[in-house]
Amino acid sequence: MAKKTKAPATKKSKSILNANSHEFLEKYINNIAPTGFETPGQQMWLDYIRPYIDTHIVDTYGTVVGVINPDAPYKVVVEAHADEIAWFVHYITPDGFIYLRRNGGSDHMIAPSMRVNIQTAKGLVKGVFGWPAIHVRQEKEEAPSMKNIFLDVGARTKDEVEGLGIHVGCVATFEDEFMVLNDRYYLGRALDNRIGGFMIAEVARMLKENKVKLPFGVYFTNSVQEEIGLRGAEMIAHRINPDVAIVTDVCHDTQTPMMSKIMSGDLACGKGPVVSYGPAVQNNLLKHIINTADKNKIDIQRAAVYRATGTDTDAFAYSNAGVASALISLPLRYMHTTVEMVAKDDVEAVIHLIYHSLKTIKNNQDWRYIK
Repeated sequence: MAKKTKAPATKKSKSILNANSHEFLEKYINNIAPTGFETPGQQMWLDYIRPYIDTHIVDTYGTVVGVINPDAPYKVVVEAHADEIAWFVHYITPDGFIYLRRNGGSDHMIAPSMRVNIQTAKGLVKGVFGWPAIHVRQEKEEAPSMKNIFLDVGARTKDEVEGLGIHVGCVATFEDEFMVLNDRYYLGRALDNRIGGFMIAEVARMLKENKVKLPFGVYFTNSVQEEIGLRGAEMIAHRINPDVAIVTDVCHDTQTPMMSKIMSGDLACGKGPVVSYGPAVQNNLLKHIINTADKNKIDIQRAAVYRATGTDTDAFAYSNAGVASALISLPLRYMHTTVEMVAKDDVEAVIHLIYHSLKTIKNNQDWRYIK
């Protein structure tokens, strides 16, 4: 009888992320930094990226930019956004319950029974979205809406709520923590789009550690206020006045139940970064990114957008005299929930794609179609 030989184990490519990267990622995802109140996360991000840059910019509303080669006239932006969705305290009832308004695209459908952190001048105050049990609700099939969801902070009166430091305008975020699921996915709230901030910071780290010298200025930009209309990118685009912008954000994984491939495309976690086609995307820059992916054996997926990308790409593309802009997206499941999921392999692939795309941009490269 022939001796059986053991099949060789499949070799897994070595991760580009190190222990410090993972430690930063977990802390950065867990930090509370809703739209308009991004400062703690922005400080954390700047402290991490500081060893890999030459200088930095902080604008009036809190966008942070780490700059390599600040004196170079040709400028390339690599951008993500830092803010997360949240809620504003809107009305406090006489008996101590709190009604809210959205700060960004917060989903009222997932609110009941969720825990929250309310930011006050006295520190964080814990609360919960209360919801009556099914057998005592007046309408058993009643759905959550902005008219009936409310916060309970354990107070009995409005005065007691205000005594905790809570007032109209305080901001509340869902409470949840980062985790790794099945050694395959990163999971947590605010992966949209702090995972983008993490990825561009890792690109800066790789450039520094690999001693890559680029002939142009690179502006690693972590913008505020994307969730309410791309406002941070709109402001910083005029401040930097770049020649090129490579933007990264998340997009929808459409493989799960209740998702429509007809509406949102056929995109999946684990199959690589997504490159988008649309009016705001400069096609010569897009070709450069696709060619880079091909040369470096990075699998990509493709998406077509309607009119606008809905990301900071639009703000950069149409700023100043027009900026050659492109979008590299990371597929994500369960957007705007506390269990957003992205594939670990996709995260590393996006980092690789941006890194190699930067390395092959020429100084003063002219992206125009007609010359």
